[in-house]
Amino acid sequence: MIALFLLAAAFALYTLFGYPLLLALLTRHAQPINKAFTPRSVSVILPVRNGARWVAGKLDSLLALNYPSDLLEILVVSDGSSDATDGIVEGYARRSVRLLKVPAGGKALALNRAMKEAHGEILFFTDVRQELSRESLSNLVACFADPTVGAASGELVIRKGKTAGEANVGLYWKYEKWIRTRQSRRDSVIGATGCIYAMRRELAKLLPAATLADDMYLPLAAFFKGYRVILDESAKAFDHPTNLPAEFRRKIRTLAGVYQIVGLYPALLGPKNRMWFHFVSHKLARLMLPWALLVMVGTSFGLPDPWRVIAWCGQAAFYGLASLDGIVPESSQLKRVTSPARTFVVLMAASLCAVVVIFVPARKLWKIR
Repeated sequence: MIALFLLAAAFALYTLFGYPLLLALLTRHAQPINKAFTPRSVSVILPVRNGARWVAGKLDSLLALNYPSDLLEILVVSDGSSDATDGIVEGYARRSVRLLKVPAGGKALALNRAMKEAHGEILFFTDVRQELSRESLSNLVACFADPTVGAASGELVIRKGKTAGEANVGLYWKYEKWIRTRQSRRDSVIGATGCIYAMRRELAKLLPAATLADDMYLPLAAFFKGYRVILDESAKAFDHPTNLPAEFRRKIRTLAGVYQIVGLYPALLGPKNRMWFHFVSHKLARLMLPWALLVMVGTSFGLPDPWRVIAWCGQAAFYGLASLDGIVPESSQLKRVTSPARTFVVLMAASLCAVVVIFVPARKLWKIR
């Protein structure tokens, strides 16, 4: 019991703190990207289902990009939208925006339709809700001056939240971005930021219909052909923070997508993956982390005194603070402790629930917005 507890605790500490520290040491000497902006034809691919609330603002953001308009085509794929989405998009038809209507079939099939229709040298993938910085596309395209780059991801900036829960979701994303930035400096990120990434059209391949993580599947197609998948922090998308229930649902889908992607790319677990160590330490370890925490709870019973009391009191205090967060007022100083604890527990619960992809059709976990 003692050995198992210590092993689980060591794994948790390594996943949360050890790997990021090791990554910082490994990336002191980065592989540079030779950026130079050369105008290239770009096909913007925007999948949407029932996005009337955001689509006009998104199209305005795309049309405001500082990029040659004659090299830009915008393909909006309406995945069985039943609201005013189609009508709004049709109102932009004179401004290089083309509406593709498809029966409701999920994001993967919507992307496939757009990729078949696209003519641009570069495919630029984005989502309906996030606003883009004016230089975002030109900064991503500049990355492709480097012949080693097959896909380039931008940075998602989460605006300041109104509640402690929203702020902590944003804080988690900063932690995640820190890791991805250093993986990119080392070689590649295993995936991209779904609302802002681009890739060479000749490297893209059609997605299986039930794919949950297109932003991993498509960049990995370039990665396994020997190209780098990099993160460019100068290309920015902006989003409002989500509350914990919404983040819980999103994390279930994205983490289920990691399970799925291993089945779609089994080479991730073998010697052909030059980022094998980082994939295991980052993506797979995150999936295993909540199980390690459960092992710590269970094996605490078998620890000798006083370690059993210390382990139980420490864990009980942490989970107790998380459970109290819902009734702690936003103005309370205690919120600074309870809110991060609750956010962590919710994210771990989402990771546990992600295994549902093994038993539930993947399409039920996906919703285009």
